[in-house]
Amino acid sequence: MSKASSFVRLAAAAALVLASQAIGATPSSTAEEHWVHSWASMPQLTESSNMPPAPFTQNGVVLANATLRQTVHVSVGGDQLRLRFSNAFGGAPLPITAVTIARPRGGAAGVNAIEPGTSRPVTFRGRGSTTVQRGAEVVSDPITFPVQAQANLTVTTYLAQGQASTSITSHPGSRTTSHLLAGNHVNTETMNGSTPTDHWYFLHGLEVLSEPDTAAVVVLGDSLTDGRGSTTNANNRWPDLLLARLQTRPDTAGTAVVNQAAGGNRVLRDGLGPNALSRLDRDVLAQSGVEWLVVFEGVNDIGGAPATQADQQLIGTELIDAYDQIITRAHAQGIRVHGATITPFGGNGYDDATGHRERTRQAVNTWIRTSGRFDAVIDFDQTVRDPAQPRRLNAAYDTGDHLHLNPAGYRALADAVPADLFTTG
Repeated sequence: MSKASSFVRLAAAAALVLASQAIGATPSSTAEEHWVHSWASMPQLTESSNMPPAPFTQNGVVLANATLRQTVHVSVGGDQLRLRFSNAFGGAPLPITAVTIARPRGGAAGVNAIEPGTSRPVTFRGRGSTTVQRGAEVVSDPITFPVQAQANLTVTTYLAQGQASTSITSHPGSRTTSHLLAGNHVNTETMNGSTPTDHWYFLHGLEVLSEPDTAAVVVLGDSLTDGRGSTTNANNRWPDLLLARLQTRPDTAGTAVVNQAAGGNRVLRDGLGPNALSRLDRDVLAQSGVEWLVVFEGVNDIGGAPATQADQQLIGTELIDAYDQIITRAHAQGIRVHGATITPFGGNGYDDATGHRERTRQAVNTWIRTSGRFDAVIDFDQTVRDPAQPRRLNAAYDTGDHLHLNPAGYRALADAVPADLFTTG
């Protein structure tokens, strides 16, 4: 075909597109269902104190001939699901023998029983088993399993061989109880005699096949978003409570809230889990159906840096540079980025008599509020600070460590987020 002929064909195709837009036709790609992350947990290398309890951790092998039953709290619903399993930090391949998905007994989080007759097998390219290679993740086949928004689901996994390493992938701050039992119990209704543990292992995400106007907001954060101070099995972290608010409005009911936070996490340097800059691609840009990102992180960077004027000025500058990079990289993928101000820590161990860290917090918050780089600003600092002592948390929201929030504090954060930032359709 000549170059002239190719040009004529391309011009004709372009004319057809313009004509269809002129008469109000919708391109087929925008009318199709798409996959959206409805739940996720940030993968971390498991510390020794957070390993599966005895006898499920042995010398050189974890969860051999063991069943792991876990609960997840989905954001938005759908008729088809996919699961994601991560071996990001595993010291060996992760052989998964069998997986099922079911409804938990009574719809509750953290229970070891499922509703009779609801268990369905999960497959991987048509097979019941799979192996997740080191550093990789595996996505399951689509599963026909209708689920409502804000429902709890039970995922049960059996590992016949276990993982031949004591370096494994987990999310310690699940705030949800999982259950372990020797043998294969993926279809057992009640795992009598199971060992409870408040951690998630290997399970990394759940996606739903959603309507075109469904989208996700990812929250990038630390323990204040991971929910330290919230109630185990109550799903009352602030992202959970924000989700519940969004579900009450027709224009935001199609918005999933994906929590990608971990206790102790930092923006600039590795701590508990890789730093936010290094995990942005995995935990935000690679998530399905993301339209928004909320960045609420930085207190551990400030608190972890020496309390000298020079060190604090440096960490403040580096944090602002990092936020700018996050915004640039997310915008390149069409994701809008909202910045949340850093909440007070006066009276906590992060506080210092000289006030250098507080000045850094104030300087960073001023940039968040006034730079114009974020698409919107969510002022969490103003929401939970003590009006009489602005460098301290309001006592009504303080767990007692002067850094973390109680459920009332998380409710205040959720209520402070303007819902119209996340309208769909």
